[in-house]
Amino acid sequence: MKDQRLLPSLKDIQAAQERIKNVAVKTPLLESPGLSHRFGRKVFLKLECFQPIRVFKIRGAYNKISHVKEDKVVALSSGNHGLAVAYSSRLLGKKATIVVPETAVKEKVNSIIEYGGEVVKVKALSEREPTANRIVKETGAAMVHPFNDPLMIAGNGTCGLEIVEQCPDVDSVVVPIGGGGLISGISIAVKSLKPSVKIYGVEPEGAPKMKEALRLGRPVSMDSKSIADGLIPPSVGDLTLECCRKNVDGVETVSDQMILSAMKTLIKEVHIFPEPSGAASTAFLETSAGDRLGENVVVVVSGGNVSLELLSKVISQ
Repeated sequence: MKDQRLLPSLKDIQAAQERIKNVAVKTPLLESPGLSHRFGRKVFLKLECFQPIRVFKIRGAYNKISHVKEDKVVALSSGNHGLAVAYSSRLLGKKATIVVPETAVKEKVNSIIEYGGEVVKVKALSEREPTANRIVKETGAAMVHPFNDPLMIAGNGTCGLEIVEQCPDVDSVVVPIGGGGLISGISIAVKSLKPSVKIYGVEPEGAPKMKEALRLGRPVSMDSKSIADGLIPPSVGDLTLECCRKNVDGVETVSDQMILSAMKTLIKEVHIFPEPSGAASTAFLETSAGDRLGENVVVVVSGGNVSLELLSKVISQ
């Protein structure tokens, strides 16, 4: 990609697929008979929780960092992006510094450290970016943005290539939205190969960043709050907004209670352990928009880095 501010093309995503093939795995895409019966359509789950670090973020992070010339990288994260950056940096021989809020899930923080990343904690989500920018300026490290980067989007788009290959008759794809990097990549890949497929996004009610950005025509900053810690950046990016404006057919919001209920459903019906962010797409099926999904629906379970404390509460409810 000559202009690093351009959205990636299908060719860019295919190049990323080749680049990450020995790092990110081709995750399973399986029909859930229980969910299919419950919702009256075939529901397929794209299980990104089966990546080596239990989250899709490895796709974009490895693709991005493999292009970085500097020997140090810096990232701001709620947890999962930091995991992916630390893991990818270790594989590529680079030093990673990850800026996280004090409220980050402790299991995610521990894994970042285990993968060799240095963790810098800040009190508020809004402090992450200025802190990361300061570290970049002081150390000469490269910034690895969690979503608003064409190389990140291209890496994430490899998930979309797999969806079309694994479910050729797909009618719609449901994707959780944090900053918009995953749905951007998936939508470019899927719409390039099968333009008729509908792409829907889902956000927490307490963090409707993309929905508001699409309504206003520009990214907006908000005080995002939700149990889905991976879906609460204060704003989407200009690139991800542009992509969703072009390719996404609708964005819906779900309550935290709906997300927790979806977690329990996936545990009971599929015997997987999704984190709240990963279960949000399943919660979409409960909304009125679920009727527009068509016969064959792919729901992206984006991650499985759930805290043991929350998992035990969900199971016991």
